[in-house]
This record gives sequence, structure tokens and C-alpha cells, in this order.
Amino acid sequence: MARSVRPRRLFALRSKLARRLTFGAAAGLGLLCVLTLASATLTLHALGSSWAAINAGLPIFAGMWSLLAVLAGLASGGLAGILLSAPPRAEGIRLPRRAAEDLFALLDNTAVRLGIEPVRQVFVTDHMNAHVAQRPRWGCVGPLQTCLMIGLPLAHSLSPAQFGAVLAHELAHLSAQRLGWGGVGAHLRAWWMRTVDRAADRFPWLEVPLERMTQRYCIAMLRLARIEEFEADALAASLVGRGLMGDALVEVGLKARFLERDFWPQVDAHGARRRRPRLRPYRDLALGVEAGFTRTVSEHAVALEEAGGERFALHPSLHQRLSALGLRCRVPEGEAVSAADRYLAPLLPSLAWVFDCAWWHAASENRRQRRSRARYEMVRED
Repeated sequence: MARSVRPRRLFALRSKLARRLTFGAAAGLGLLCVLTLASATLTLHALGSSWAAINAGLPIFAGMWSLLAVLAGLASGGLAGILLSAPPRAEGIRLPRRAAEDLFALLDNTAVRLGIEPVRQVFVTDHMNAHVAQRPRWGCVGPLQTCLMIGLPLAHSLSPAQFGAVLAHELAHLSAQRLGWGGVGAHLRAWWMRTVDRAADRFPWLEVPLERMTQRYCIAMLRLARIEEFEADALAASLVGRGLMGDALVEVGLKARFLERDFWPQVDAHGARRRRPRLRPYRDLALGVEAGFTRTVSEHAVALEEAGGERFALHPSLHQRLSALGLRCRVPEGEAVSAADRYLAPLLPSLAWVFDCAWWHAASENRRQRRSRARYEMVRED
């Protein structure tokens, strides 16, 4: 039986920082709740006073109370609309357990070793990443429900062992940071950030003051996110081994760079040239990665240099993560079988068809927009 591991605290600051940010988020949300209730109470009081003034034959006072009721009602509605910002639902294609039993067995085994509940909701997306999300059952409130989103390009880019290391990293977030009150705190912090963003979107004149007020909070959130990544890396490495964890990080970074810089620009250029593109990028993704990706030391050096230049990235740079694991960057050995072939083989044609249809639709929309802009430029020049 595989041995279990316990999350170890790498940074004493992490718990303190998470606690302080959670209290700040709870205070901000509580203040908005009080303001919303106060505005709603004032609305009801103004409506009652307006009706009393009408019965007393005081039309001027009735009009003033009615105006106050309208203003207070608008304020309460606006505040409620800002406050009730539910987290986004899981995106992608829901993966039934019976269709990917080996994948769910891997997830169950990893969850047992981490001491967490099994992840029962898995979605396949068209992104080059994996992500664990927790969402309250009833939008903003309710028991937290966990789901895992796995990118099809990611599965095509990694070996089964590397893929297992990435999944261990994602589930390590739950074990180290999202159990019990830790999950509630993460939900409150995310809720507060969504509330601030929505307030800035709905009331543009508040954008600059809100940015100044929340600047230190956002920097602290960025700091916490990076600490949590180091912690999840260390916990996952204790399950799968430091070497395999390092290989997975390097492989993800290099394949993501290849897809972003080489594969997708060529695909988009093909779609832009043809009225009805025949290319099916997600069906041919495995072949594209295998044929176009080169395993050279120079590629690794470039990737390390570029990853270290993102100042406000949520994740630490690849160089920092490898250094924290005590590893040097090395070229992982390629394998003939990918994680997609190992865990999703029966579903690959159906998944590729859905994502290809979405790509065709997006390419068609882009062509229509370009034609519209071109016609607009011609009319404006005339």
C-alpha cells in the first residue's frame, strides 16, 4: 500500500498571511452587507413615510420621501449586485468516472495518500493547465464542492508519470491549504477580490480609489499565492519524488511555450487564410506536439529566462520552483505514450471534436470581425 504523507509547513508566514487576508476580506464583505441592509431599510422606511405623507395630504413631503426611496433602492440594488458575485462554474466537459476509470483511480489513490476526500467532479478543458476549484453549492454560500479541471493540451504534453505529478500538485493544494476553515478562508478571499473587481467595472469612477485602497491587499494575495505554490510543490514531491516533480514542471513550461509561440500561431494563421479551414487542431494536437517540439538545452535556458521576468505572475518562476526543490534544470526524457493516450484514449475523438468545433466557431467570428473592420475603414476613407 502506498504510504501517505502529511503536509508540512514550509513558511510560518503562510498561515499568518492567509489569516490576515481572510479577516480583511470578511471585514470588507461585512461592511458591504451592512451598507446593503441599511440602504434596503432606508428604502422601506422612505416608502412608508411617503405613503403616510400622501394620506396626510402633504404632496411635497410625499414626493421628497419617494425620491429618497428611489435613490436608496438604487443604492441597495447596486450594492447587492456587487456583493452577490458568485464564483464561476467549472468549465469544460464533465468526465464520467466510468469513461476514465484509470484516471479516477489515480486521483483516488493520490487523495488517500494526501488524506483528503476523493475528487468526484473532473472536467476536461482546452487549456494548457490543470486547476482545482472549490465553489459553494448555492453560489456564494453553502458547502464547498471541489472539482478538478484538466487541460487536454496538458494531457497530450506530459507522460503518465509527469501527469500524475501535476495532479499530485493540484490535490496538494487541497491537503495543505483548503481543508476545513482553510477552504472557507480561500473562498472569502476570492469573494472579496471578485467584489472589488465588480465594483470597479460597474462604477468606473471608483476604479482609481479602489485600486489605491486594495493595492497592498493585492500584493499580499500575490505573495500568498506564490508561497502556496512552493508548498504544493514540496508536498507533491514527497509523493512522487523530487526528480519527477522537477521534470513535470520543466516539461509543462517548455510545452506551454511551444504551443503558445509555435503551434497556435500557425493554427490561427491557417484559420485566417481559409474561409472554411480544414484543420482540426485538437485532433492533431498530439502529432503537432510530437513533431514540432525539440528537446534542446537552449530551449530550457530560454524558458527559464522568460519565466523569471513576469513580476506579477501568480506562480513563481520555473527557476525559483526548481531551486526550492533543490534541483537543476535538465532535459526530461521523452516517452512514446502520453497521459492522454494512457487515461483518455477512448474519449479523445469526442473531446477533440467538441474543442475543434469551438475553435472553428471562434475562427469564423474573428474573420467576420476583420471583414467588418475592413469595410468600416473603406467607408471612413471615402
